[in-house]
Parts: sequence; structure tokens; C-alpha cells
Amino acid sequence: MSTTLPTPQTVQRSWFVVDATDQTVGRLATRIATVLRGKHKPTFANHVDTGDFVIVVNADKVSFTGRKLDQKMYYNYSGYIGGLRSRTAREVLARDPEHILRHAVKGMLPKNRLARQAISKLKVYAGPEHPHAAQQPEPFPAYV
Repeated sequence: MSTTLPTPQTVQRSWFVVDATDQTVGRLATRIATVLRGKHKPTFANHVDTGDFVIVVNADKVSFTGRKLDQKMYYNYSGYIGGLRSRTAREVLARDPEHILRHAVKGMLPKNRLARQAISKLKVYAGPEHPHAAQQPEPFPAYV
């Protein structure tokens, strides 16, 4: 009996669409990170990118638990003295709602080349429409 390992040429990729309306940011991000890495597949190997594409719609309607909307801070440092900007989650949600989910998912991926490939398969949109209808995305799997 031999073990078959996946190669980049043999990976079958699917497209999934998830509606982020009224879903908690962290819980949704863990499920998305699992699918982006491919850990939901029986052919998962940690040295090959076996993940699927994920389309997130209605990113502006995500929810935070507790008082995180006003207490959670997002930081951006320009590299200059005094160049640290901090914004609350409420401000980031109003200005750039896609950033919240992309930032949460990126933090849950490993810090290596495979993570950079995986985060490129994440497509986040603030509204209900997305331009990926030609890929015929399936509903997000409930078992992840």
C-alpha cells in the first residue's frame, strides 16, 4: 500500500461563496482559513497548496462579540517617527470593511510562502455582488 502525495498539478480547486451577514468575524475567519489551506480535503498536505477559492460577500455586515466594535484597535505603521495610526473596528468597518475579514484570515494562516498563495485565493466584497459568477461557486460547506 502506497501513500499518494498531492502535487500542484493534481490539485482540484473549487470555488465557494459565503455570506458574512451577521456572522462573527473570528469564527468565520477560522472556517475560511481552513478552506484556503485545504485542510477540509482528505488530500491535505502541509507542503502543497491544496486549498480552494473563497468568495465572501456582505463583508460590511459582519458582527463582533462584546464591545470589540469600539475597543478592538487596528494599527498601521508608516515606518516614520510618529507614524503609528490606530483605528477602532467601527472606523475600519465604515471605511474599508473588506480589510477586517482579510486581516483576520491572514492572521490565522501560517507565516510562509503557502500562506501568501492562500490569501490570494480569498476574494472579499462589501456588497452582495461579486464578479466570479463564471466560476460557478458553490455554497460554503457547513462541515468546515
